[in-house]
Amino acid sequence: MSGRGEKLDLVQEHGLGGYDSEFSEDENDGETSNCKSRRTNKDAALLTKPFQKEKYARLAHKQVAVQERDREEARNRRFHLIAMDAYARHKKYINDYLLYYGGSKEDLKRSTVNDKTDLDVIKENHRFLWREDDEADMTWEKMLAKKYYDKLFKEYCIADLSRYKCNKFGFRWRVDKEVISGKGQFCCGNKHCDEKEGLKSWEVNFGYIEHGEKRNALVKLRLCPECSYKLNYHHRRKEVKAVKRKHREEEHHHDIPAEKRTKTTEKHSCKSKGKSSLTENFDSDQEPEDKPDADDPSEAEYWKGPAQDFETKTREDEFDEYFEDMFL
Repeated sequence: MSGRGEKLDLVQEHGLGGYDSEFSEDENDGETSNCKSRRTNKDAALLTKPFQKEKYARLAHKQVAVQERDREEARNRRFHLIAMDAYARHKKYINDYLLYYGGSKEDLKRSTVNDKTDLDVIKENHRFLWREDDEADMTWEKMLAKKYYDKLFKEYCIADLSRYKCNKFGFRWRVDKEVISGKGQFCCGNKHCDEKEGLKSWEVNFGYIEHGEKRNALVKLRLCPECSYKLNYHHRRKEVKAVKRKHREEEHHHDIPAEKRTKTTEKHSCKSKGKSSLTENFDSDQEPEDKPDADDPSEAEYWKGPAQDFETKTREDEFDEYFEDMFL
């Protein structure tokens, strides 16, 4: 045995004593605890996974604690941001920016100096009367103003007579609400007056300056007596009066062709003959009864009524009578 090498010490290899039973109980307890610890270490090495982190056997470092706290805080913050709507999230970001960098909310506001609404565009490009020259170079601003102008009612004007003593007047066209309510036609056309009785129509040569150019326009107004006095404070304007029926018939008679004119004259002659015969019969009744005439009609015919008028009115004549005092 000595030639083959050193002898194996079984006690050191297996951690056990010999086969002798003379050892004390304390030594047996110490040997068994060492063996158990070795076995647990070997098992732990076999059971460890490659991606598993090492367990800290001692107190963690301060930096590790800070990182864990930051992660937890970021997780909570993300949860609250997802729960917010877009406006609340935007306000939170703005407040955080101001708290970190300083400043005020007024520094972040957008300048509204150059902002324009549709009404501002119409005011800049509006014209009292549009001409063909004005429609040459049409931009979208002018097209918007022209579209508004086309919706106005340009028969009667609404006047501002507040500065009548300075001989300064303001005129504008009517909108649909004023046409429906009758303002400017059946009510006084003054901006601050609602009188409905004693209205008169006036024709005014309105001179104004528009976009650096002087222009004139002939407009019509319907005003009450008090507002008419204000309008004619410096010099009298032209009053528009209703054309009488006879003058209209004469003008219409001149426009009728010769053939129709002869027919109408024949009708008038028949009417005149009928009227003359009635007057003659009436005179014959006043004569004494001693002179009866065989050609005279009987008394019953006199009580049938007046002579029938065979003139028939056309629809145009009826419309003229209806609108005679409405449109002056």
